[in-house]
Amino acid sequence: MDLLDLLMLPGRPFKALCRVPRDLAGVTVVGDEAQPAEVSASPEDVERVWAATESLYRTGIHPAIQLCIRRHGRIALHRALGHARGNAPGAPEKAPRERVSLDTPFLLYSASKALTAMVVHKLDERGVLDIEDRVCDYIPEFGADGKQWITIRHVLGHRSGIPNLPPEALDLDLLEDPDRLVEVLCGLRRSYRPGRNLAYHAVSGGFVLGEVVRRATGSDVREVLRKEIAEPLGLHWLGFGVRPEDVSRVAEDAVTGLPVGAPFSWIFRRALGVGFEEVVELARDPRFLTGVIPAANAVSTADELSAFYQCLLDGGEYQGARVFDPRTVRHATGEDSFLELDLTLGIPLRYGLGLMLGGPVSLLGGWNTPRAFGHLGFTNIVSWADPDRDLAVALLTSGKPFLSLDVARFAVLLQAIGSAFGPVERRRPTQKSREAGERAS
Repeated sequence: MDLLDLLMLPGRPFKALCRVPRDLAGVTVVGDEAQPAEVSASPEDVERVWAATESLYRTGIHPAIQLCIRRHGRIALHRALGHARGNAPGAPEKAPRERVSLDTPFLLYSASKALTAMVVHKLDERGVLDIEDRVCDYIPEFGADGKQWITIRHVLGHRSGIPNLPPEALDLDLLEDPDRLVEVLCGLRRSYRPGRNLAYHAVSGGFVLGEVVRRATGSDVREVLRKEIAEPLGLHWLGFGVRPEDVSRVAEDAVTGLPVGAPFSWIFRRALGVGFEEVVELARDPRFLTGVIPAANAVSTADELSAFYQCLLDGGEYQGARVFDPRTVRHATGEDSFLELDLTLGIPLRYGLGLMLGGPVSLLGGWNTPRAFGHLGFTNIVSWADPDRDLAVALLTSGKPFLSLDVARFAVLLQAIGSAFGPVERRRPTQKSREAGERAS
């Protein structure tokens, strides 16, 4: 029995947990999955991954979990577990509970940044903008207070020197007033010289990139994502926010686990402009769920998000549809920041241009994932692709803990995925290369 089990005993004061049914089969949904041999795995490996997922769920930290793993372009594991709503800590015991499904969309939080980044890279590919351009080439008023040398590359790579937002920037009424939001962005003062320091842009960079997209195309980033990426991939949910009539379909997030104390509470407030628990309160607001927040409010299912990463893994092609040029994918996922101390998060990280990169030890797949790329989301959302393993993964959760006692089980799950689907000697051929081989023969 570990410390988490002790805290969950009857009579203990630790209340920020969900109710976990004894029989998980009643809250589990299994999708269509390839035979383990077809994805170079054993049945025991796949079930070991799911056992680790169930162990994470049994902590009571997450009301719902979705997991989709693609290997060699085929779905190796696609399952959901728990309740989309009605089982958050503090919910009435007799409140109706809605089981999570494979089609339940989840809020991605910071994992949204990968989508925004690929919209920008797509526009760069098409010549609509150039990531070496200055932001003020598109937003002239942005150049005040020494920001005239900030480039789009700086923003994508978290090196623009404006990592933090004032609290008023997260006034949800501003989502209906983009011009006022631009005024807030233009009034930001640099913390560092552009290009000098790595400091994660939790929210600020997304708003800047979103406005660059709007100025360059005349359409907001939601519309460009839909036309340039989601529709060609055949994805229904992948996008920024949802329609008002779909708000109730998004998995309900919940603050779980232990309270956040200083100094971590200060770090969160400085990076996000609001406190830890306020993030979830904002995210459950219909204005947040229907607006456009390029760094924080994309929604997706695990299936669709892993399909997006499968497209990147295959050089920009998915099920015969060419969405990105291979050069664009290499540009986005190549190393832009070596393992370096991130002055916002306080830990060393590797970044591409808009995506996080793996390493010897990484949340993008556990151990030994140097070529993995993807993004994390607040707080236990992770999605990535690993060329060495021919793997595309999306793990979505609706519990929002901080330094909770589930962290070991979360790490065990990531490591189980990396172990079950180990490195492969040779990538499977893409559709394009297969067709070329057929013509040659």
